[in-house]
Amino acid sequence: MRLGVLDVGSNTVHLLVVDAHPGARPLPAHSHKAELRLAQLLDDSGAIDDEGIHKLVAVVQDALQAAEDKGVEDLLTFATSAVREATNADDVLARVEQETGVRLQVLTGAEEARLTFLAVRRWFGWSAGKLLVLDIGGGSLEIAYGIDEEPDTAVSLPLGAGRLTAGWLPGDPPTPEAVRALRRHVRTEIARTVGEFSRFGAPDHVVATSKTFKQLARIAGAARSAEGLYVQRELKRESLEAWVPRLAGMTVEQRAELPGVSDGRAGQLLAGALVAEGAMDLFGVENLEICPWALREGVILRRLDHMGSD
Repeated sequence: MRLGVLDVGSNTVHLLVVDAHPGARPLPAHSHKAELRLAQLLDDSGAIDDEGIHKLVAVVQDALQAAEDKGVEDLLTFATSAVREATNADDVLARVEQETGVRLQVLTGAEEARLTFLAVRRWFGWSAGKLLVLDIGGGSLEIAYGIDEEPDTAVSLPLGAGRLTAGWLPGDPPTPEAVRALRRHVRTEIARTVGEFSRFGAPDHVVATSKTFKQLARIAGAARSAEGLYVQRELKRESLEAWVPRLAGMTVEQRAELPGVSDGRAGQLLAGALVAEGAMDLFGVENLEICPWALREGVILRRLDHMGSD
C-alpha cells in the first residue's frame, strides 16, 4: 500500500510518501517539504500567532493535496516540539482540524526519541548491538540508548537548533560572549542526563540522525546525499571541534555557501554544532555514524508493525 506521513516539525512541514507493506522495507515514492519555522513564529507569551496558524493551515492543505495526487491510502500525521510546547497548542490543533480535517497527533519528546530509535535499529539491524542515538531537531535534542527495538532509556531536551538560535544567538555573526554562554548552557543541560545513560555501559555504536548532523558531517567531508542512502557517512569529534570556531566567525550567508548547507538551515548550523559537539564530548564519543532513517521512518515502521499484527 502507499503510506504517507505528515511531520509538522519545528523547522519544516514534511510529507513523506512510501510504498510499503508489513515485513518489507519502505520505499520512498515522493517527498513534499515546506519550511515554516514554527519555533520562530511564537509570540512573547510562547503562543503561535495568527499568522503562524494561517501559514500552518495552508501548508497542511498543500500537503493533503500532494498526498491525494500521489495516491496515498493511509496518511499518518503528527507534530513535534514547536506545537507541543506552544501555550496555545489546543487552539492550534483545533484550527488545523477545523480547516483541513487533519487531527495532528502531538508526540511527546520521549515518543520522538523512541520512534527514532526504532528506525535506527531497523536500519542497522541486530548486529549493531547496543546503540546510542542522537537526534537534533529544530526544537529539541533526543537521546536514546538500548539493545532492543525499544530503548532502555530515552530523553528529550529543549536544545533544538532553531530554538537555541532564536533565544541565544542574536547578531550575524553572534558575539564570542553569546557563543560561550550558549556553549555553557548546552553542556549543563546535557551533563544532567549523562549519568542516566552511563549506568547501561558503553554503546557498541553511536548513531546520529537529523538534517543538522547530516550537514555537519557533510562540511566535515562526508559523501554528498546524491551519492545515495547506502554510502557510509561519519562525523568525527575532532573534525567537528575544528569547525565550531569557524562557524562561529561566519555570517549566515557565508555558512550557506558551505557544501550541503541549505539557505534555510544556515542560520541554525552554529547552534546545532554546539549541541553536537557538547553531546559527543560529554558522552565520550569520538566518532558517530549518520543514519538516513529517523522519526518519520519510525512512525511508518510502527504503523506497519501494527498492520502486520491485525
